[in-house]
Amino acid sequence: MNGCARDLVFPTLSGAPPIVIAHRGASGYLPEHTLAAYELAIEQGADFIEPDLVSTKDGVLIVRHELNITGTTNVSEHPEFAARRTTKVIDGTADEGWFADDFTLAEIKTLRARQRLPFRSQQFNDRFEIPTFEEVIALAKRESERRGRVIGIYPETKHPSYHGSVGLPLEEKLVEALKRHGWADRTAPVVIQSFETANLRALRKMTGVRLVQLIDGLGLGADGSPLPGRPYDFEAGGDSRTYADLLTEDGLAEIGSYADGIGPWKRYLVGVTASGGIDAGADESQRKLRAPSTVIRDAHKAGLFVHAWTFRNEPRYLASDYGDDPLAEYRQFYRLGVDGVFSDFPDTAIAARAAERNQ
Repeated sequence: MNGCARDLVFPTLSGAPPIVIAHRGASGYLPEHTLAAYELAIEQGADFIEPDLVSTKDGVLIVRHELNITGTTNVSEHPEFAARRTTKVIDGTADEGWFADDFTLAEIKTLRARQRLPFRSQQFNDRFEIPTFEEVIALAKRESERRGRVIGIYPETKHPSYHGSVGLPLEEKLVEALKRHGWADRTAPVVIQSFETANLRALRKMTGVRLVQLIDGLGLGADGSPLPGRPYDFEAGGDSRTYADLLTEDGLAEIGSYADGIGPWKRYLVGVTASGGIDAGADESQRKLRAPSTVIRDAHKAGLFVHAWTFRNEPRYLASDYGDDPLAEYRQFYRLGVDGVFSDFPDTAIAARAAERNQ
């Protein structure tokens, strides 16, 4: 059977193999959101690299998972910035530390990235700069040409309501950057994602590239079902609906009016047993899988693709049913029809996809 025929085994929305999105780069191996982590992900074969976007004080889009850069840089060791430690309320929650929007790009470039998770290797700390969005685009284009394959980018607008409130909106600068590189419609190797809804609606009027509504989870309830929380723009605007409401038939239809897909926490697709609630990053190694939900089927019925997050190799992130084998987790989700996975270990996601294709 030839390769094209084998691709038909994947029950994705389009029938194509699921894509592998390098979550913050190959962040299981190198400090997240560094050019080195993106380069390694590309070397491993990732289809897309994911830059999370925040703004500097002077309005430059840089790549960090949070505005608070305390845990992912060496800013605390720069005495010249000691006085900038502060507390800010972001998305309704007080947070203390150093924040990207209090620094110019020139100042950000004096910092170096660090591994945020203590159980991962710290040997590459303080080696790599904090990249700009423009540098990530340039890397993707350069490597696409060099390798003869298209490497997409999958930017996330982080805390868009907050950025707008301090006069540093992300959307226009993001769209302008994409347009400069000729990326303006759904054929572009670009997907924009957000946990909020209002800025995706605004982006739909600004660009034709594909958009994804992220679906967050606060943790698991006693019955093992996700505790959904709400998009912050819903919370700020008095809309009582939750992320779970967005996964109903009506909710998915609404998402389809402004986005092309959904990006749910994987526990909305396949839950695990829980007692007393666990957060989305808690140790799951002693928990058992529950029956898959209908979210993938329902989203596909609504014409939406499904890109699930986040897949990791460490046993703490794997339900006991997988026997500490991350390949087993990927293969289950591929068989359920997921259209893409966000992975800290792109090489593992790709190996599982190849194994599933060749079985």
